[in-house]
Amino acid sequence: MSTLPDITKLLSIGRQRAEAGSLPYAGAVTPSETFALLTAEPQAILVDVRTNAERDWVGRVAIDARQHAAVEWTSYPGGLPNPDFLGQLALVADKNTTILFLCRSGVRSRHAATLTAAHGYVACFDILEGFEGDKDAAGHRKSVGGWCKAGLPWVGA
Repeated sequence: MSTLPDITKLLSIGRQRAEAGSLPYAGAVTPSETFALLTAEPQAILVDVRTNAERDWVGRVAIDARQHAAVEWTSYPGGLPNPDFLGQLALVADKNTTILFLCRSGVRSRHAATLTAAHGYVACFDILEGFEGDKDAAGHRKSVGGWCKAGLPWVGA
């Protein structure tokens, strides 16, 4: 009996969220579901769309490098859109790859999933809550949702 998570079930949960929310991409998964998917499906890839500065200063996921890529959605400083986002993504994933998009709190990752789905990528998923999650009452992150709060592997700056 396998101890790996059921990939079909996890993807189905994400797709159900897409259907319930009328999302224009394949689905939405929690950070824990994402980690389970990556554990069970070696061909899946997490694409971190945060800026290089965010990854350097805030932290980054600590998973197998073959399942992780960084493609900035916007640049730092300035926040300008990455004009070659799709071209850079094409270097790490084809249109049939299960792609799990991660950002700080789940906004840019939704935009990335929407854009890629519109360009023929068939398995784009938004990672809900993002890397750091929402701000708490004191205005700090990493304590209300997100990859870090879920206790998933990451390294700090």
